[in-house]
Amino acid sequence: MSSSNGTWAKLKDLAQVEMYRNPTEVKKSQIVMPCHANHCQELSVGQLLKWMDSTACLSAERHAGCPCVTASVDDINFERTIGVGQVVNIKAKVNRAFNSSMEVGIEVTCEDLFSGGCWKVCYAYATFVARPPGGGKVHLRQLVPRTQTEQAEHSVAAERRRMRLIHHDIMTDILNNESFQKGITEGAGSQDLQEAVPTERTRVESVELVLPPHANHQVNTFGGQIMAWMENVATIAASRLCNAHPTLKAIDMFHFRGPSSVGDRLVLKAIVNNTFKHSMEVGVCAEAYTGEEPLRHINSAFMTYEVLDEAGRLQTLPPIRPEPMEGQRRYQEAIARKKIRLDRKYIISCNQTEMPLSVPWDASNQVYLSYNNVFALKMLAARDNWVLNHEKNQVSLYTLEEDQSLCFRVEAEVEVPAATAFQLLSELRHRQEWDQHYNSCELITQVNEDDRLYRVVTPSVSEVGKIQDFILLGSRRPPCDQGDPYVVALRSITLPTHPPTEDVNRGEVLCAGFTIYAVSSSVAKISYYNQASAEVLPYISTDIAGLSTSFYSNFCACSRFLLEHKAEAPILTSTPL
Repeated sequence: MSSSNGTWAKLKDLAQVEMYRNPTEVKKSQIVMPCHANHCQELSVGQLLKWMDSTACLSAERHAGCPCVTASVDDINFERTIGVGQVVNIKAKVNRAFNSSMEVGIEVTCEDLFSGGCWKVCYAYATFVARPPGGGKVHLRQLVPRTQTEQAEHSVAAERRRMRLIHHDIMTDILNNESFQKGITEGAGSQDLQEAVPTERTRVESVELVLPPHANHQVNTFGGQIMAWMENVATIAASRLCNAHPTLKAIDMFHFRGPSSVGDRLVLKAIVNNTFKHSMEVGVCAEAYTGEEPLRHINSAFMTYEVLDEAGRLQTLPPIRPEPMEGQRRYQEAIARKKIRLDRKYIISCNQTEMPLSVPWDASNQVYLSYNNVFALKMLAARDNWVLNHEKNQVSLYTLEEDQSLCFRVEAEVEVPAATAFQLLSELRHRQEWDQHYNSCELITQVNEDDRLYRVVTPSVSEVGKIQDFILLGSRRPPCDQGDPYVVALRSITLPTHPPTEDVNRGEVLCAGFTIYAVSSSVAKISYYNQASAEVLPYISTDIAGLSTSFYSNFCACSRFLLEHKAEAPILTSTPL
């Protein structure tokens, strides 16, 4: 009888897990009617943006318990189009709440009711800000992630927020880069200006009167409606360049700079900034005014279009001829944004198996490499299928085998404040003092306060073999909120200044590093992760098999090092996001 009761309890628990649904999740399903479609009988992207924004807003308000407004929408890449008669399924949920803002993840899929097929259309991250009635301040309650996916999204949301805040600085750094400017000059000199289309030919300006149907429940202009109007004028500008019907493939971030309300006149402006053989960038902005007041900048975005023939092949686009001053600035910024998009796509969007372990590092892509470095470690740490392999004196070794890769995690609690452990472990040059696998560690470059480049030399795995070296990017992050860990992430990169040499084997690290949680004011839980590459496996194979205790002795040495040097660690001064 007791066995039967135990089985029933387990089944009940399993049913509760399967029935779990994120309390902030909102779903919307909409069949595409002819009134929602463009001339190609495909769903208008502007209409899709309205549906996405309204669904995400409902999710944000479900968590906040008060009205919310759209602050920004991150880059969107459209993988498929949606035809008349097909069903759009939109799912939105809050990934993380900060003080007064939230990140909402939006997933869009398309369903064909006749074939039963279903495919992904796009995924987006939107930021909403709580606006309680009366304009008082609000401090949002924190989300508690329940599943592995929620934990991963919650953890990485802080890194995405950091990227949004420094986006302007990234653009400025690229535009001021000498090699970038030289490349633009050389490229402009090789263009055939006889076929170039003047950018003024693509300029579009349209005005919309904001009426009650265009407003949200707060009597402000609905953010989705503004985005739809912007997409409309951008499509007209793109059509004027190619004299054809273009397809919108991607949108760079929508950023709402101020509110608009019923009675406002919204002026929408668009122009082609640049063309890139098979694609073009259209810049579009929305400005508002009432009566004779000056124009207020409401929103801006940059949209990438392609032109396809009847067989679906990409068509070559003519070059453009920008007007002096402002036109030239837009022309150069479009090139910089394309570089950022390619860096993001190559470094962030690709699966680890689709890219080399060591990605070339330079000043223009270091932000995205740093993001990917931290992102990969947080995703690895969020996995819920770790298996306890060995434990000795409260030092635990976990393993994870998946996709033909072996990952391990070593974990223990140390009587050292978490901030102190973070300061000591984030400086990789300290590691040779306690890690027997480090012969030496040289700081190559301190990129900024949180990112550094190192060359690490390790012993040979055999008595007659060559020593190994690694060129590593070390990225450190303090907690974003209470309950977050300190993070020290490591991954391999390639540097032209440090090529491989014949007398040393060049090794690669895919994903490694530490997470450090504050158990109390004086105790930290330290976890070390490594997604073992071929060069790392020989050092750990005997440990995984349980035939040696080097993991244990190494972690004990790390603990002793932290205890001996905790009084020397500098006070952490990083400003939280």
